Amino acid sequence: MSPDPDLPLAKVRALALALPETVERASHGSPGFLIEKGKFFAYFWHNHHGDGETVVIVKTTGRDEQAILIELDPECYYSPPYLGPSGWIAMRLDREEVDWDRIGDRIAISWELVAPRRLLEAGGR
Repeated sequence: MSPDPDLPLAKVRALALALPETVERASHGSPGFLIEKGKFFAYFWHNHHGDGETVVIVKTTGRDEQAILIELDPECYYSPPYLGPSGWIAMRLDREEVDWDRIGDRIAISWELVAPRRLLEAGGR
């Protein structure tokens, strides 16, 4: 667990808020990112219910993609409580080496999964 979640939160916030029409709103006491008047596509959790993890949680296309990601890199990915059964994936942010390009890509992919057609047709991210 990151002793100070401010830096990873600032990075996640910058990546998420750079996407069109994104706003931040607390969800169950944690920062969440959604398309304005739309759906959430990312959450930031720090020691959520005492789990000792600092993570960003993003959507996948479903359980198959989630399983593939976990199998490919279990040090980075895991199925988070509550959201995991719906195909969401957690990415650990409290490791020595965090691949922020990969984090940014997954946040953007998650955004695309919930973005309305009008935003995607206007060029998306």
